Amino acid sequence: MFGINYIKFDSMTYAIHYAHGNVKREGRGLAFFYYSPTSSITAVPLGSKDILFIFNETTKDFQTITIQGQITYAIENPKQLSEMLDFTLDDGRKLNEANFEKLSQRLNNEAQTATSSFIQSIGLKETLRSAREISDRIKAGLEQSDAVKLLGVSILSVDVLAVRPTPEMAKALETEMRESLQREADQAIYERRNFAVEQERMISESELNTEIAVQEKRKQINEKQAEIKVKEAENARRLREMTVAADLSVEEQRTKLIEMQVENERKVADAKGYTLEKTLTPYKQMDWRTLMAINSKGISAIDNIGFAFRELAENSSKIGTLNITPDLLDTVIKNQRSK
Repeated sequence: MFGINYIKFDSMTYAIHYAHGNVKREGRGLAFFYYSPTSSITAVPLGSKDILFIFNETTKDFQTITIQGQITYAIENPKQLSEMLDFTLDDGRKLNEANFEKLSQRLNNEAQTATSSFIQSIGLKETLRSAREISDRIKAGLEQSDAVKLLGVSILSVDVLAVRPTPEMAKALETEMRESLQREADQAIYERRNFAVEQERMISESELNTEIAVQEKRKQINEKQAEIKVKEAENARRLREMTVAADLSVEEQRTKLIEMQVENERKVADAKGYTLEKTLTPYKQMDWRTLMAINSKGISAIDNIGFAFRELAENSSKIGTLNITPDLLDTVIKNQRSK
């Protein structure tokens, strides 16, 4: 009536009454009259709230994953939040629900920012096993975010409910795990069969050890026989060495005899050479003309003419003119032939 209204809030709502642009009253669970033409009322619900988040990220090995979870927060400073978002009552009675959608979106954005760098630094398989660490990183990122602090809210908890790969990759991982389990089953079968084979091997090994013992005895016998043969061969070798040594001694004596004979023959030859040298020494010092005169019996007329020509050649520098007629040479040649 006449613009005067009455409003009442529960204990979980923080109300601020502005009159003429100034705060007239504020607090939880207020009830008061107000003059609507000059008043505006802001109401911020208190208590904890849950918001769901879901976003996609890319891992280090370029695989897309979907992270789904829940953030639980409480409005710690309602007045600060009312200054960041418009919580003025519509028509003086209704809350603007779009504000909570904005608040949820901002928290979602901060959560994705907090975990983005971590997800991009690890591989797909590691990411799928890191739900708890992702939760801790989102919570730490929200608590340290200046944007969240300006909103006046406190983060109570962050729970990552699911980390999922794409359907194709999930199927591939399932196949890989199935193959891994199959390999483990095959390994168990292999180990069981290997145990049976090992037992059989032990039996065969025992039989072989017996056979080895028998062969060892045979080996000892063979070695003994070989040792006897070696001794016999050694004795035969020594006998051959003695024979060869005797032959070498005979050959050495024969070699010495030959050397003595050669030395004696050399001495005889040296003596003959010495005698001949002494015999011919006087003749070496005689003129060839003298020698020719001594041995004149064997010299022919043509030899004398040859000697004469030699004398002429040796004294050619003293001769002025020399005429030798063909008749002279012809006569000498004919007389030589007739003989």
